[in-house]
Amino acid sequence: MNASGLLVQQAAERPDAPAIIEGVQSTPLTFRALDAAASNIAGQLRRRGLNPGDSVLVLVPMSASLYVVLAALLRLGAVAMFPDPSSGLDDVERSCRINPPAAFIGSPRAHLLRVFSRGVRRIPLKFSTGSLVPGAVSLRPMVPGGTSIPPAPCRDDTPALITFTSGSTGTPKAALRTHGFLLAQQRALAETLELTPGDVDLATLPIFVLANLAAGVTTILPNANLRRPDAVEPGPILAQIRRFAPNRAAGSPAFFERLIEGARAADVRLDSFERIYTGGAPVFPGLLDRIAGCAPRALVVAVYGSTEAEPIAHIDRSQISTADRDAMVRGRGLLAGGASPLVKLAVLPDRWGHPRPPLTAGEFEASRLPPESPGEIVVSGPHVLEHYLHGTGEEETKFRVGGEIWHRTGDAGWLDTRQRLWLLGRCAARVTDSRGELYPFSVECAAVETLGVRRAAMIGRQGRRVLILEPQKGPPPDVALLAKTLGWVGLDEIRFVHRIPVDRRHNAKVDYRALERLLDAKG
Repeated sequence: MNASGLLVQQAAERPDAPAIIEGVQSTPLTFRALDAAASNIAGQLRRRGLNPGDSVLVLVPMSASLYVVLAALLRLGAVAMFPDPSSGLDDVERSCRINPPAAFIGSPRAHLLRVFSRGVRRIPLKFSTGSLVPGAVSLRPMVPGGTSIPPAPCRDDTPALITFTSGSTGTPKAALRTHGFLLAQQRALAETLELTPGDVDLATLPIFVLANLAAGVTTILPNANLRRPDAVEPGPILAQIRRFAPNRAAGSPAFFERLIEGARAADVRLDSFERIYTGGAPVFPGLLDRIAGCAPRALVVAVYGSTEAEPIAHIDRSQISTADRDAMVRGRGLLAGGASPLVKLAVLPDRWGHPRPPLTAGEFEASRLPPESPGEIVVSGPHVLEHYLHGTGEEETKFRVGGEIWHRTGDAGWLDTRQRLWLLGRCAARVTDSRGELYPFSVECAAVETLGVRRAAMIGRQGRRVLILEPQKGPPPDVALLAKTLGWVGLDEIRFVHRIPVDRRHNAKVDYRALERLLDAKG
């Protein structure tokens, strides 16, 4: 089945319900209007020579236009290719080299890349989503007399989307999602997030917006530049919340940090929210507490997942006990909760950096670590990505158990006796020295629960265990208390920096390479 069929179904069942809301004053785009615009644009693309199976580079900001274009490409049976929204010119060039596209669809501003990017200039077909751009065809959602086309026939293994991993657990890879995968992911997200037709969701994560559209949920797109979630201005978003009263929200931790900071400064309570989900980066209990403080009616849930498997696990703030919080401070890691529906999860001995050979079902079961034993987190399921484009990266991240493909997340963790998953950070970050083995994330998780610490990073430098702290605004952390609390680590040094480098995509994961360069520069 073509994944766009779910949108066609929503357009038939709730044609006049809002699908996407932008800004405060703009007219909402209904499900019927979205479906009609997607069908019309698919017809325009077909007439201009785009065919099923063709790859299309898409550089359109998160907007209603983006989802109209995506729905049109799915309907046509073309393959939408999305570089990281926070990426630079080099990443766009790399995307074009890995999979040369047949067409380019971009905003008028994105077409400026044609001046600087040889890869973009070489693309045969060029389209603009806005005003006329020289050398490009302007796509218009509703063309008088335009040709609408039905969804193209698709098999489960028909390619649909290509996105690029962040590379935080290895070499960046092109993640290939098929129509069957998108349908399975929709089922998994709908169950985990309890998506209900008629809900109104303030959503910042693109894959969650796609799930909303398929489930009949209205999406409010935040009035902000989401390429830098840690720098969004909360005022315009708070105005949207007052105007439309969303009953649910989904976004990255950095986004919610800014939103809660703005709500507190304005002395505003977010009383309309009933469910709030945050993920895409580590979600610490302190943030869940701050969200709950501003949205007291909401169920606040942390979601753990990755590009290749979203979702994997989740936990409601109310399910995190005092004993769980104490365990985090003692270095047990970050509690991520039980495995999400439809996903299989196991912890194997940590062999990250070495390929895993095929296993029989019996060998796999014998390899699984018992509760309380740290190791490498692996997952399988219908919404777990089985392949990368051209197979690049599969040797390090995939292995077979019988006829089933399992994905190596690159994350370390352990399962407790209640089968809840605890995260220990990236396998590749593990520190091994004369004092033994340590996963730095367990230290960072404990440190950020200390008053006055905004972000923490632990690294091993020349056999020394060094904790780097980024303080919050206000009184500085009590270093003596922190050192005592982290006595189990055996720290050699605690250092402060103005800002710990983080990833570009979510502005939350520590960029250890950049941190090493920063420390080298400071001496």
